[in-house]
Amino acid sequence: MFVTRALAEMARLGMRLGSNPLTFGGLAGLGDLVATSMSPLSRNHSVGARLGAGETIEEILATSAQVAEGVKTTPPVLALAEREGVEMPIAEEVGRVLRGESTPLESVERLMTREAQSEGHGIIEP
Repeated sequence: MFVTRALAEMARLGMRLGSNPLTFGGLAGLGDLVATSMSPLSRNHSVGARLGAGETIEEILATSAQVAEGVKTTPPVLALAEREGVEMPIAEEVGRVLRGESTPLESVERLMTREAQSEGHGIIEP
């Protein structure tokens, strides 16, 4: 469910910026999202798993030799989404966790209790 919703967030922002919506269904969109979020070899996945296990982002960054690009790109993506008026609730919750304002469990609970919207919200419908 989160992968599907994250893909919708990416597509909403990309389309607002003029991207071809079909891009998000291919390797550059869905393919990268699945690999990044699901593979234990992914640096972003590793950071997320460690956050979920209770480590802070400071602890993770202090002990990791590799860069997880999601840690550095989340703040500018959120700023861009705000500037463009694009709703990105998953990205917002990731930002809260990275800033230490929320635990992963609290963020998941907020996301799971949000008001339901159609799958095409902001992509194929206004």
